[in-house]
Amino acid sequence: MSASTAPGRDPVVVIKDLAVSFATDHGPVRAVDGVDLEVNPGEVLAIVGESGSGKTVTAKTILGLLPPTATTRGAVLLSGRDGATDVVSVPAARLRQVRGRDVAMVFQEPSTALNPVYPVGWQIAEGLRAHGRVSRSEARARAVEALRQVGIPDPEQRVNHYPHQFSGGQKQRIVIAMALALGPGLIVADEPTTALDVTVQAEILELLRRLRDETGTAIVLITHNMGVVADLADRVAVMYQGKVVEQASVGELFAQPQAAYTRALLGAVPRIGEGTARAEARAADRPAGWADAEPVVQATDLTITYPGRFRRPGFTAVDGVSLAIRPGEVLGLVGESGSGKTTIARAIAGLQPASGGSLRVLGTEMRGARPAALKAMRPRLGFVFQDPATSFNPLLTIAECVAEPLVVHGRASSPAAARRRVDELLEAVQLPRSYGDRFPHELSGGQRQRASLARALALDPELLVADEPTSALDVSVQARVLELFAELQKELGFACLFVSHDLAVVDLLADRIAVLYRGRLVEEGTGAEVLGAPREDYTRRLLASLPVPDPVAQRARREELAALTR
Repeated sequence: MSASTAPGRDPVVVIKDLAVSFATDHGPVRAVDGVDLEVNPGEVLAIVGESGSGKTVTAKTILGLLPPTATTRGAVLLSGRDGATDVVSVPAARLRQVRGRDVAMVFQEPSTALNPVYPVGWQIAEGLRAHGRVSRSEARARAVEALRQVGIPDPEQRVNHYPHQFSGGQKQRIVIAMALALGPGLIVADEPTTALDVTVQAEILELLRRLRDETGTAIVLITHNMGVVADLADRVAVMYQGKVVEQASVGELFAQPQAAYTRALLGAVPRIGEGTARAEARAADRPAGWADAEPVVQATDLTITYPGRFRRPGFTAVDGVSLAIRPGEVLGLVGESGSGKTTIARAIAGLQPASGGSLRVLGTEMRGARPAALKAMRPRLGFVFQDPATSFNPLLTIAECVAEPLVVHGRASSPAAARRRVDELLEAVQLPRSYGDRFPHELSGGQRQRASLARALALDPELLVADEPTSALDVSVQARVLELFAELQKELGFACLFVSHDLAVVDLLADRIAVLYRGRLVEEGTGAEVLGAPREDYTRRLLASLPVPDPVAQRARREELAALTR
């Protein structure tokens, strides 16, 4: 617990016997059931649990952000400058006074939380103006100070920039600055690091820790990343099916979890080093001469440049990369945002042209390839997208989405004709056949990702490209999807390029790991070589940035990262 968590001080928020139900066409659904929690000044309370456990609903109740279909019982007593407020029963006018001033929220996706048509300084000042008369010069000065507080460089100039002119990590910092603008006693952070790579995630966690220590602000942290919990939290509340099943200090919870669900949650977290035995077993099962087979992907001095506009020079995203993927092999491609991982994946799939060097995929030279050659190659390649919610057509059923490759490539005349094959694919990814009649929004995140995998395997591809397929999944669902992926890869024998920023996930699945930094390949080898004994400082920084589900080990990692970045 932080030093600012003074004993004897009144809690910032007290939640008593909270129950939340949502009205649906099939009757009321109980999302939160009898939750009791409290948060002290300067304390970080992490609320963890898998999707549907009620953690986000509980957090949104603190700000009164539930939709009209919600029915709430119990009390949420929020301490503020004007005394305690029961958020559940106060009128809307009082809620508007409380939000931003006494409690603020950091949303999961900063790109959707920020308005793209206004400068970030204007958006920070908007919250100030909503709570009183503030002159334009004073609002600008306070916005500049908020940006400086969260580590945005040159805040006097950047205050006039628009959201698209900032990186993902900088946008998350701006959202935190907006939350801090009015000096609230409590910040609710909903998955604040989910879409960030490990180095940027480490920066955001360090920022939250510093702000907690300097300002005494309490934080309610909603996350499925147990490494983030070990890194930042003072206390942890574990939720399952709307109830708090366990609550303890972070050290006690990780050392001696009491609830069976908590033990299962911690057991589902992938850890560096677990993949070594699996990779050795896969290598032992391969036939003699396997390593001499012609690679399904062969990149030689591959260069990919995005052309500049308005007479500006082009941007080289991939610079002289050479790598190979042999039949039946899984190559893990890692690196922080902007390193060129997704660009290489898109080039292999024929979605991004190569500018220089050579890229042969399934015997086809992709550089300068004609559309007819790409069309003949594409049925042999599957693609698993990062976010299946946006890659599925919301107007089609799951069965129609999975059948789409079969229809497009002439393997079936219609989705109805492909239904038998679709049912087989759904069963292969452990989804009931009846789910084929549902629409994408009717499936959970993990179920949609499994359906996305079924679609990618529809044509029995020789090569699968998976771009961050588990980054948005909670640990228990991620564990099931990764286990399923490993089983299917062993059974079907396809080669795979697995792109991820999570080194532990890559270690679990990959036979070899390639590390990219600013478009260049800086290190390549087995998991034991790259993650066990990295040669490059950049790889060591990546490893030190990865939070691990152990508060003691994580403290040592923070010190190691600080030493590497001095």
